[in-house]
Amino acid sequence: MDELRTVKVSKYLSRHLRHQPERIGLALDPQGWVAVMDLLRAMERHGMRISRAELEHVVAVNDKRRFTIDTDRDQIRAVQGHSVDVDLALPPTTPPAHLYHGTVARNLASIRTEGLRPMGRHHVHLSPDRETATRVGARRGRALVLAVDAGAMHRDGHVFHVSDNGVWLTDSVPPRYLRCTT
Repeated sequence: MDELRTVKVSKYLSRHLRHQPERIGLALDPQGWVAVMDLLRAMERHGMRISRAELEHVVAVNDKRRFTIDTDRDQIRAVQGHSVDVDLALPPTTPPAHLYHGTVARNLASIRTEGLRPMGRHHVHLSPDRETATRVGARRGRALVLAVDAGAMHRDGHVFHVSDNGVWLTDSVPPRYLRCTT
């Protein structure tokens, strides 16, 4: 599978496993899982025909590791980033002292006032390192990286989870826990 097709399939999976499963006739279970065969049939009905091997290839090579297939190889889900109602059943986890968030300058004024909010998703997404946060922020322009005092947040009662692909999740980040690093 060439890189362009891999990216196209990955974006298709993101749209339908995170945001609009009903658009292709899928119903995710409460934890976001759907049967692999149901997904492949739904994709084919909607003009996106791929084989199981191609699907597994996209899951394996996705640089952001956005998807996971269960150990029985029967079900698939997005690992985080949902706007549809799912409970990923991720346990609360003690975060490292600092996490990072990539953004762009045009968002900085509202972030300084309101902090980080999940917007249309379930959680705020945080990166474990500056480099990852820089890549995330750069998708929308020149990246600014914010350091999050996750240790202080945790001590103050904020709950953190970490997804299968290493993205840290929390409900919000109040402005007092943020500092611009770039």
